[in-house]
Amino acid sequence: MFFGERLIGIISPLLLLAVWEVFVRVGWISPQFFPAPSSIVEALIKLSRSGELWLNVSASLRRLVFGFVIGGVPALVLGIIMGLSRPIRLFIDPLIASTYPIPKSALLPLVLLIFGLGENSKIAMVAMGVFYPVIMNTVTGVLQIPKIYFDVGANFGASRWEIFRTVALPGAAPFIVTGIKLGIGMGLILIAIAEMVGADSGLGYMIWNAWQLMDVETMYVGLLVIAFLGFVFTLLLDELERWLLPWRKTI
Repeated sequence: MFFGERLIGIISPLLLLAVWEVFVRVGWISPQFFPAPSSIVEALIKLSRSGELWLNVSASLRRLVFGFVIGGVPALVLGIIMGLSRPIRLFIDPLIASTYPIPKSALLPLVLLIFGLGENSKIAMVAMGVFYPVIMNTVTGVLQIPKIYFDVGANFGASRWEIFRTVALPGAAPFIVTGIKLGIGMGLILIAIAEMVGADSGLGYMIWNAWQLMDVETMYVGLLVIAFLGFVFTLLLDELERWLLPWRKTI
């Protein structure tokens, strides 16, 4: 059953690529704007052999990891605290509600002004993108825990840290994992945007540079690598969720 589900998940993108290839070869879509997947694969192999692809992937992943830690860990801790404390939640909720709708890409000029064109601005963009999905899902996860669990912990003399660690964190875990998935997706989007301005490496830089050179195949290589990274991260988080939350059944 497990391998069957994984096979279904692999077949769908392969089927899309096959249809895309056929449409290009029969002339139904223009290869000028939508090059055949086979030519994109050739460009990918060329970039891999030259080392350019791995240089850009490693740069983007490094920024993604640092940004995720800087934005995700505080969001996780603060989200649980907000879920446990109504006064803190009432104090911080308006700040989150008012700043969340601001497009994070629109903040890029301000981030560049504050942090400059170096690595810090890219990491800050990822951190902002990760922060909101994680904190909002974490708060929701804590609030949905039945109150009786907290009452039992208090009756047994559990400290605030013990309630945090043994009740709030495990109870909110399914929502936290969902927030992490959304956060990583948003992080990949924002790191690509940030790398298009003032960067000399990264997948976003590779895509933007390819656009300037009208190298469409390389542009698609960058886009497909980002899509692949998103798929891999989601797959790994699904497996982590299966391991950490064996009681949670999925349809």
